[in-house]
Amino acid sequence: MRRTLIRSATVISMDDAIGDLRTGDVLVEGDRIVDVLPSIDLGSGEAEIFDGTGRIVVPGLINAHMHTWQTGLRGFAANWTLLEYFRRMHAGLATVFQPDDIYIATLVGALNQINHGATTLVDWCHNNPTPDHTDAAVRGLLESGIRAAFFHGSPKPEPKPGEPHFSEVPHPRREVERLLAGALADRDGLVTLGLAILGPHYSTLDVAMHDLRLARELNLIASMHQGGGPAKTPGGWEKLIEAGFVGPGVNIVHGNDLADELLDRMVDLGVSFSVTPENEMIQGHGFPITGRLLKRGVRPTIGIDLESVLAGDLLSAARVALSMQRALDNAESRKTSGTIPVTTTIPVREALRWVTTEGARMLGREHQIGSLTPGKLADLVIIDASHLNLVPVHDPVATVVMQTSLANIEAVMIGGSWKKRNGRLLVDGLESKKQRLAQSGERLVQDIKRQGRAA
Repeated sequence: MRRTLIRSATVISMDDAIGDLRTGDVLVEGDRIVDVLPSIDLGSGEAEIFDGTGRIVVPGLINAHMHTWQTGLRGFAANWTLLEYFRRMHAGLATVFQPDDIYIATLVGALNQINHGATTLVDWCHNNPTPDHTDAAVRGLLESGIRAAFFHGSPKPEPKPGEPHFSEVPHPRREVERLLAGALADRDGLVTLGLAILGPHYSTLDVAMHDLRLARELNLIASMHQGGGPAKTPGGWEKLIEAGFVGPGVNIVHGNDLADELLDRMVDLGVSFSVTPENEMIQGHGFPITGRLLKRGVRPTIGIDLESVLAGDLLSAARVALSMQRALDNAESRKTSGTIPVTTTIPVREALRWVTTEGARMLGREHQIGSLTPGKLADLVIIDASHLNLVPVHDPVATVVMQTSLANIEAVMIGGSWKKRNGRLLVDGLESKKQRLAQSGERLVQDIKRQGRAA
């Protein structure tokens, strides 16, 4: 069995029983972590030795929410508000995507996540008007080698005459069952299935109930956007709660406009929350609910959301969430006491939890990923802390959260296999993939213009 020993590194395990090791070893056998100790004696066994001197090892990062299909439009929506995004992306550019556009965007977007240290990606795919589009997205994820939860969604174009509005269309059971019987049949596989449903903010109550019932019947996570303009079903959450549809397995994305009383009920019922802090502030969702969740004893997960707006760097997103909430806490302290808090309100380790252990918990896979724990899948990231921007390392967790950038991500392992080494992705034909992505993005923009619609 293939063995790898990472020797003499600083280890941030995110496992409370193991803690942090200023100098430690990590042993991987096959696809699993076997030991995390100050020193590991291999005895007579053979293993690949990775010299971790001057390195920091952390669990693989978990990106809890991203629309990877938009990778070919990077930066294109950077100046749009949420209302412009609905009109120009979903009712515009999304309608000219071909399956190959979905494939190359998903593939390159997933590779970029690996490059940044994300070993698990929640790909919230809601531009799949045909099974071919869906299959193209899944193929891109599988080819990338990333661990992924493919959250199957539905497109949101403007209806043609005689067609129902997308808010009136139930999630397609047949398509979900097709995926579960085919490419995504393995519930513990590299790529697994979830549902990206409309929810009561973007659908009728009947559709919301149908979709949540479908997710529960098939034992799938039901994730939905909450916020951005008026709700399609005012009071819908209260009705869903009364009907028993809300609980573990329900994931709320954004949630900026949730009233305190409703948020209390959702937390009590075991709902999970995914915050995309940078995009929420850019596009007009409102302030992220990070602090509101922490006050209720629960932690958020963190996602990128849209590379059509901003960078796909998950550590930066965690840093934005942390900094924004500290700023809000500091401002509130000044308002109520006339001075800033005597100590910080959120330590940096919290932010690292949001992109590791909490992401695993949201996916129901905390027994498999999210920490460097013997028996878990060997998903990990090695950071070169000898670089100019990181030396000296006084607090390894602070170094990771507050100072690490893409340039410091030296190696990435997923399921015991190296996906990045010596600062380079282990991918064949990367330049041709980048060229293909660029051609796709250009064609999408030109196609929508030829239709006489503003891109």
